[in-house]
Amino acid sequence: MMKAVLLKDFGSADQLYIGETEKPTPKEGELLVRVEATTLNRADIVQRKGRYAPPPGASDILGLETAGVIEAVGPNCGTWKVGDRIASLLTGGGYAQFCLLPYQLAIPIPDQLTFPQGASIPEVWMTAYQVLYFVADIETVKPEFVLIHAGASSVGIAATQLATALGSKVIVTCGSQEKADFCTQQVGAHAAIQYKQEAFEKRVEEITNGKGAGIIIDCVGGGYFQQNLASLSVEGRLVIIGWLSGTQVPDCNLALILRKRLRIEGSTLRARDLQYKEKLAAAIRDYCLPKILDGSFKIFIDREFPVGEIKEAHEYMEANKNKGKIVISGFSSL
Repeated sequence: MMKAVLLKDFGSADQLYIGETEKPTPKEGELLVRVEATTLNRADIVQRKGRYAPPPGASDILGLETAGVIEAVGPNCGTWKVGDRIASLLTGGGYAQFCLLPYQLAIPIPDQLTFPQGASIPEVWMTAYQVLYFVADIETVKPEFVLIHAGASSVGIAATQLATALGSKVIVTCGSQEKADFCTQQVGAHAAIQYKQEAFEKRVEEITNGKGAGIIIDCVGGGYFQQNLASLSVEGRLVIIGWLSGTQVPDCNLALILRKRLRIEGSTLRARDLQYKEKLAAAIRDYCLPKILDGSFKIFIDREFPVGEIKEAHEYMEANKNKGKIVISGFSSL
């Protein structure tokens, strides 16, 4: 048996509690990891509320990424061995003392990085890399401007650094001056727009001198759809990765899609097949991790909570207080 963060029922953060559940056993191609740290993602909150079911066969325990030490190795797991420090994307199960993962997704944690830092890599960097490289094809498009909503979120921070490294000027939207300053002064955004104070599409027009953004990454959804169309350049690409404002589009002028020859695509990561995720994990190992180690890319941890304060951690994220990752640690002390 092991201890984990479990749900009494779907609903508020009050439904979270620490209880006992079956300790998993690795099968062929699987690693069993002793969890040292995990992180919060927006998907955890949506799943907690009952609006995001895990894929078939995935653990129903929350937690989409982990960092820890390999406890046991199933058959045919390459060169991984007990005692190796790794981080990994998960389909679920990160809020527990032990979790399983396919060996192909394991990312080594060098000694220079802590477990909280390691846990802050897989979900956000794989999501940001996927959206920019696999979906929007930023290397082909080579946009002068990229617009990223929720720029102070973890995915926004990673995507800003990835796009900037390729020479694009990144515009972000934020909910406060503090977050705007953080994005421009610490993360490297070209400009930040406070969406509560001004219409972002008008500011994008001003910043880009009427050109618009070649790529937009949107986690807000329905409420931003028409403004996103207005903010895109000719042949621009909109990638929708969330729906924080809802799934319904109130009013939409479809003529903009035709006139600008726009491409609109939705993207998720959790339910993708193993082969797809394996390519992403390789990109993080080969491209992002070396840049993190040499300081070119930065990991921003906003706050670390002990697992006993998981309720407070969820409430902190729901209040939109964080700039960067929220880490959960202390599983070994349960």
